[in-house]
Amino acid sequence: MGLKRGTAELPEYVVSDTDRHDNVRYYFRRRPAPKVRLEGIPGSEAFMNKYYDCLDGRIPERKSRSAPAAPGSFAALRLAYLGSPEFKSLDVSTRAWQRRALDEISEAHGTKRVAMMQARHVRTLRNGKRETPAAANTMLKALKALFKWANENGRASSDPTRNVDFLKYAKKGFHPWSPSEVEAYEAAHLVGTTARLALELLLYTAGRREDVVRFGPHNLAAGRFRFVQGKNEDRAPVLIDIPVHPDLAEAIAAAQPSGAIFILTHYGRPFTPNGFGNRFKKWCIQAGLPHCSAHGCRKAAAARLATRGATAHQIMSVTGHQSLAEVERYTRSALRAQMADTAMALLPDRRSAGSTIPANRPPDSSA
Repeated sequence: MGLKRGTAELPEYVVSDTDRHDNVRYYFRRRPAPKVRLEGIPGSEAFMNKYYDCLDGRIPERKSRSAPAAPGSFAALRLAYLGSPEFKSLDVSTRAWQRRALDEISEAHGTKRVAMMQARHVRTLRNGKRETPAAANTMLKALKALFKWANENGRASSDPTRNVDFLKYAKKGFHPWSPSEVEAYEAAHLVGTTARLALELLLYTAGRREDVVRFGPHNLAAGRFRFVQGKNEDRAPVLIDIPVHPDLAEAIAAAQPSGAIFILTHYGRPFTPNGFGNRFKKWCIQAGLPHCSAHGCRKAAAARLATRGATAHQIMSVTGHQSLAEVERYTRSALRAQMADTAMALLPDRRSAGSTIPANRPPDSSA
């Protein structure tokens, strides 16, 4: 029988079919990757462990029936890099997008010799994705990481990516939540719901998705919320130590989380970062905010601090940003409106001053 797309009872990207003995089989299918068999039944430990591995990009590679990658080929270099300690030490999210980009290139050009690769070939690959410049730059970034490793480890004698620039384009970024949008979400998801707790965690910790999915009672102590940010935690860990805001404390108490993690799936398992982002997006849509996202809450957290007079360094202590430029980028639009209000208030108002048109004003020639 054909595969059936996941229903409300099945996790995202899960499909099923029935064999000739009427046994239901489950698969993880997220195109363009091949489908992966999921053992057990939805909700079981074996099933969910394999599901979350697939969701995070840790999909087991199929054993190739073709000849092994030839020495000196792009496919061989890719395999060597993916198996290296340097690659394995990267964050999970970094490994995932690098693997996807290199897999795509290897599928089309894996048999070609690395020694013959030149900058013009890299530009051709980049320009092939010009209509999606972010994807083009992601692919180029993965190639640059690959050849940096290859040159440092004697796998290549040159770097064809060195003189290839990233595409320039207008980055829209994530939409920062406005105060009215926060109020709309709060009206749709009352205190005591998981959806509301998720918002409060995002706004009052300025955490990213990969942080929120790990938050639990272990982060609370003596009225403070402490955690190491997930981003670059293995290379440059950033410790956040902030007081628990009363609104966050109320949301945690009302939601009555009972496990080691605050935000759980319907199956009682922690979300993956992507899974949480997708679920939070659905909560936003339910609140009539389809343009809002979890990452936009991080921007809103910084903006709210800025508009209430927090200094850049004070904001950095909450958000974990490492430079003033990063904070300025996050708070620019919010502060621009506030500074415009202050600037316009400096201009005199003739009506409030009770003044009239000066007697020596020249006649209006347009009359």
